Amino acid sequence: MASGVTQFIAGFVVDRIGARPVLLSGLALLAGGTALASLVPGVGWLFPVVLLMGVGNGVFHPADFAVLNASVAPARLGYAYSMHGVGGNLGYAAAPVVSYALAAAFDWRVALACMGAAGLVALAVVASQRAFLTSHRAPDAHAHTVRGSLSLFLQPAIALCFGYFVVQTMASVGLQTFLPSALNSGFDVPLALAASAVTAYLLGGTGGILAGGFLAARTRRHDVVAVTGLLAAAALLAVVATGAVPLPLLIALFAVVGFVLGTTGPSRDLIVRNATPKGAAGRVYGFVYSGLDLGAMLGPVWFGLMLDHGLGREMFYVVAGLLVLAVGTVVRVRRALVAA
Repeated sequence: MASGVTQFIAGFVVDRIGARPVLLSGLALLAGGTALASLVPGVGWLFPVVLLMGVGNGVFHPADFAVLNASVAPARLGYAYSMHGVGGNLGYAAAPVVSYALAAAFDWRVALACMGAAGLVALAVVASQRAFLTSHRAPDAHAHTVRGSLSLFLQPAIALCFGYFVVQTMASVGLQTFLPSALNSGFDVPLALAASAVTAYLLGGTGGILAGGFLAARTRRHDVVAVTGLLAAAALLAVVATGAVPLPLLIALFAVVGFVLGTTGPSRDLIVRNATPKGAAGRVYGFVYSGLDLGAMLGPVWFGLMLDHGLGREMFYVVAGLLVLAVGTVVRVRRALVAA
């Protein structure tokens, strides 16, 4: 919740003062909060600390994309978005392994302290290269208010991009978080194999993002790339839900699911860019990408309830349905942009 609210507000701040101070402040809060979490005297104290970390996390999309859009030639943006996504996916894949290894070797406090220290080192490295963190400030940013920006956010293309992120993130969070439990409860898949399927999904996603960067740089029909990847993933997950996939093929199948979904990432980001009016990058990215946080908040509640009621198999149908719903938003964004 803190991340989503901050992401929305950070968009206005980026347009007003530029991306650099916003990005560095967010990274400092996230890394410092992680280190601080290692010192709390009890679980209750984690809530305000995590709130602080959420505020730090919320600045990244508005600031990152403002920097990329201002610094990278349009013909190369597909590659830039691809590398940006690959970094995120590698971090998601490495975090559980690193945190578990540190906690197993020492304890959870040492694990959090080490990861916080690594974040502070990253902050120092990024700060040393701050000359590259430039973005275009909106010339009339002082006049931008939430009320005055409502008409911008309610433009069909931008509102649909927000909806896309909500439903697509609910689907992806369902897979990343609940895939082992759903496979185990729905199909009696051993937990070790089910956990390996998550790793395959994340690594496949990394490869897909790389490939998606080349696709995005070589086509103007980014909607076709996104729709194809979403439909392919939905079809594969529907097959999983039937129980027809042999156990030896599960890991390979989820690697493919991750790959086809990963290919949509750079094209998705270019769709948002193409829908963004000039001078409104911070506000639009802050609003649209806050859909990520809303989806990430709603998805676990929904899928957790399903698993509590023994609906592990049905979860895959729901995820597939969410991806099909995301296809609908992409198609309508295309129509809205053409109409405009």
